Amino acid sequence: MIKRIVSGGQTGADQAALDVALKLHIPHGGWIPKGRLTEAGPLPKKYRLKEMPTAHYQDRTAQNVIDSHGTLIVSHGRLTGGSAFTREKALQYGRPWLHIDLNHLSKGEAARKVAAWIQENRVEVLNVAGPRKSRDPAIYEDVKEILEAACVLVLGREKARF
Repeated sequence: MIKRIVSGGQTGADQAALDVALKLHIPHGGWIPKGRLTEAGPLPKKYRLKEMPTAHYQDRTAQNVIDSHGTLIVSHGRLTGGSAFTREKALQYGRPWLHIDLNHLSKGEAARKVAAWIQENRVEVLNVAGPRKSRDPAIYEDVKEILEAACVLVLGREKARF
């Protein structure tokens, strides 16, 4: 079902999602603030994100929610900052969203829950969000593991139908 993975390109959860897309040969994209802003400097060109006309992170967050069929937000604990704003935008625009709190789920449980949610909501364009690396140094690896496993589960189930 996943035909495209999008994110805002920030360090941490966003870049993990983009790296999974690259590894699994799933088209990727999304919107990024003008200047390709991330906390580590400009986002490398290997990531095919489009620049917003403004440098405001909230603008790109809203646009990625609007342009996707569903938003996955992964965290260690409650949603704060940009992750909480992402949830607000998903609610505002009536888009399905799923929060995975890794303080309450194992990575295996999280991957299965994500895969089931993707299929139940027929998510073809998946927006992935979560904390940046400076706020949660472990989030990149955790999102990468969970999303890769979820994509393999979804793709495996789709092949099994034929």
